[in-house]
Amino acid sequence: MRKILLLTLCSVLLYVSPAGAAEALKIGFVDLPRIFSESDAGKKARADIEAIEKSKKAVIEEKVNALKKMEGEIAKQSSVLSAEAKKAKEEEFEKLQRDIQRLVAEARTELQKKENELTNAILKDVSDIVDAIGYEEGYAVILRSEVVLSAKKELDLTSAVITRLNESKGKPKGTPKVKPKEKPKGKK
Repeated sequence: MRKILLLTLCSVLLYVSPAGAAEALKIGFVDLPRIFSESDAGKKARADIEAIEKSKKAVIEEKVNALKKMEGEIAKQSSVLSAEAKKAKEEEFEKLQRDIQRLVAEARTELQKKENELTNAILKDVSDIVDAIGYEEGYAVILRSEVVLSAKKELDLTSAVITRLNESKGKPKGTPKVKPKEKPKGKK
């Protein structure tokens, strides 16, 4: 993926005349991890995930404590229990173990689903904002920082994206989050 992106960028650079390259090709980049860690939306998403994780851990810890208590009871009573009673206790213990494993798996799945949902919503907003900045300020290319090996700090658009993302979350639902001045030809 990176090779294709770099090859495309290089071919664009080759087709632009060297004299007008600086003027014709405006490039920028954004740091997505920084957007997620510094934006209000990213902080809220992280807090939501942590709250869900905390509640799931509490339920699981309660079950684990019950399992430990049951294990202690079985160990204490093993010499006085009949074979049938001991077997019934062991089956109950195994059932509780399976319940805990199921709860852990469900918690992981729910956390992953919620994290994906929140991340995708933020990425859509970031994409809209990056498009708007690109249109308004005439950027030919805006890259993710992960594919940029070296760049001047002036090319970093992350702070502008974070500012717009924070501002867009404060607007009422009916208000568009970003409004580009013009869309390039060929876009629908």
